[in-house]
Amino acid sequence: MERERGRRHPELLRAAHARFREQQFEAAEALYSRFIEDCACAAGGSAPSSECAARDLATAFNNRGQIKYLRVDFYEAMDDYTSAIRTQPDFEIPYYNRGLILYRLGHFDEALKDFKMVLDLNPGFEDASLSLKQTILDKEEKQKRTY
Repeated sequence: MERERGRRHPELLRAAHARFREQQFEAAEALYSRFIEDCACAAGGSAPSSECAARDLATAFNNRGQIKYLRVDFYEAMDDYTSAIRTQPDFEIPYYNRGLILYRLGHFDEALKDFKMVLDLNPGFEDASLSLKQTILDKEEKQKRTY
């Protein structure tokens, strides 16, 4: 059974990515969730199993977070981005995505940390650089207001 489940991982992930690209988000989310669950079961609930590459699992969490973000389920999206970061700490995309939500929610200090981490991991990430600058400006503007 475990060996059979391991062979399904790449198929599930490919199908999830295909639905995501086709903007069939409900189907993509279900497939990403199955992939994540299968990886957790194969690993006994701890780190990703050898059959689930950390990068694949992190991508599944990140993409499922994107779907939740599009539904405006910001806190659930942040949970998935955080899971992606825990799974693959050098994967800059979920830091960026989480930073965008934190920025939108007005949590500028936390957003700054995430955007800085993105740039530590990938100094050429232009959108993160722009987001960092905008966050600094908006934080300063917020501090100037007296209400």
